[in-house]
Amino acid sequence: MSDGADLMELAKRRGFFFQGSEAYGGVAGFYTYGPQGASLKANVEDAWRDRFVTREGHMEIDAPTIMPEPVFEASGHLDGFDDMIVECPECGESHRADHLVEDATDVEDAESLPTDQVEALIADNDITCPSCGAPLAGVDVSAFNLMFETDIGPGSSQPGYLRPETAQGIFVEFSRLKEYARNQLPFGVAQVGRAYRNEISPRRGLVRVREFTQAELEHFVDPEADEPPLDRVRDVELPLYSAEAQQGDGGIETTTVGEAVDEGIITSDWVAFYLGVARDWYERIGVDMDRFRYRQHLPGELAHYASDCWDAEAEIDGNWIEITGFAYRGDYDLSKHAKYADADFTVFQQYDDPVTVERAVVEPDMSVLGPEFGGAAGAIAEELDRMAAAGDEQFDDLSDADTVEVTVDVRETRSDSRANQNAERSGDDETYAVPADALDYRVEEVTEAGEHVTPHVVEPSFGVDRLVYTVLDHALRTDEVDDEERSYLAVPPEVAPTTVGVFPLMSKDGMDDRARDLAATLRQAGLSVAYDDSGAIGRRYRRQDEVGTPYGVTVDYQTLEEETVTLRDRDSTDQVRLPVDDLPAAIADLRTGGALADWGDPVE
Repeated sequence: MSDGADLMELAKRRGFFFQGSEAYGGVAGFYTYGPQGASLKANVEDAWRDRFVTREGHMEIDAPTIMPEPVFEASGHLDGFDDMIVECPECGESHRADHLVEDATDVEDAESLPTDQVEALIADNDITCPSCGAPLAGVDVSAFNLMFETDIGPGSSQPGYLRPETAQGIFVEFSRLKEYARNQLPFGVAQVGRAYRNEISPRRGLVRVREFTQAELEHFVDPEADEPPLDRVRDVELPLYSAEAQQGDGGIETTTVGEAVDEGIITSDWVAFYLGVARDWYERIGVDMDRFRYRQHLPGELAHYASDCWDAEAEIDGNWIEITGFAYRGDYDLSKHAKYADADFTVFQQYDDPVTVERAVVEPDMSVLGPEFGGAAGAIAEELDRMAAAGDEQFDDLSDADTVEVTVDVRETRSDSRANQNAERSGDDETYAVPADALDYRVEEVTEAGEHVTPHVVEPSFGVDRLVYTVLDHALRTDEVDDEERSYLAVPPEVAPTTVGVFPLMSKDGMDDRARDLAATLRQAGLSVAYDDSGAIGRRYRRQDEVGTPYGVTVDYQTLEEETVTLRDRDSTDQVRLPVDDLPAAIADLRTGGALADWGDPVE
């Protein structure tokens, strides 16, 4: 287990990550990945693609990071993507109010509480400003929208926002993506890319930043027909911290995927499937399973669109941090975009045999709607048709003589003066009262060959930067080698920044030239190689150990005589001698779990 300060020092000194723009004083919440960190991050992303895209047969896209304002009106981010902020009346510094409460009390998830309760907790616990120590009791806690706003184009430009998540780039392109999936459900669309959130108080290195990388999968399913292949993961054991346990005196309970589904602990089979798939993947990339759990969202923090949501959490410095969210989002996202955008967000599902059904039809008298509502008439007619198809209860009362109007809510604000004068509207200019006598409503029998289904969405959303931080924290070790303390990163070979270090025993008698040639050969074999001839051989081993290089190859006099080298394992420091020609195959085998002893004779 690492100390936070130790990890940050190592990260900066060895080129994993460091604060961006330090030459200009730095900006909180922005980090640059150095050579080691960029390689580790890329390897984690590649491992994610391998497991959640390639092996599951999903597709991947790369959408823009800036999107126009209507996208975020539809998604709800403009109105509800907020954190709680409190501003110190003395020094003017702003802080996350819920974080202050969590740091000073036993409350684990203050984010799910209403602002008045957070204000009360600040007052009751005499919480002060972390910057200057001034008391914050009685200071208002307010909502702060986290999105970065920008302008698209010059002059009277179009407002836009840097995306706060990669998911919206998938949702808005659904009408085209479904064609690539041949209009067949289920199908999944993945994206790995940058997202941006204007965090109030970035902290703890890569844990809370303003620019970060997400790896998200949106799996579109027919809720009535598609079931996950639970048998593949039924016996996978999960450390679950359920909502019931959190609200009582319970703790983490280990149970299988199958048991959790059968007992109703996990209510969504699709979420359960991905929890099982992800559990083994976390271990594969180096997350310590003794410091890992799945935590279920409490009722107060459950998103309004989600029927079940679990977070994968890792323990860092005694605190649990979210590294992935698993949510069953229903049809919320596609239904919202269908209302706001000019595209089809459904998939037509063919029936095995045609069926006869009753269908509601409403025909508005446009000779009434046109003069009454002007430019809004077309949108009102479209919304009436949608309401009828959805079985809106207002139409049940049309036969009643007392019913004089139907309330219709459309999205676009109308500028037409007649519509503004005659329509009864809500504060955002969307609601119209349509006279009942202008509507012909009836139910007809029709034969249908299929139906348009709005898919539901299953979303595993991974925070790549937090995963990188977790892998580093969980991998940092110290031990003693040759009576000297050693610090090393026990990262799995698959994600290690460098696969093998090549060292000449000494830089003379041709050993350095032979080592350089060998390093080039290994690079041609597709391996990431570090060449180092500076200092004592033991020091060179330690440098590579500290950045997580799993294998070391030493060229010595025996290499020059018989074309053999020593191959060293980072964690055990054991060495074997083997022929140079066997090196690429040996390293490839070791990366997939092979034994060092199978490739040569031990070196004492």
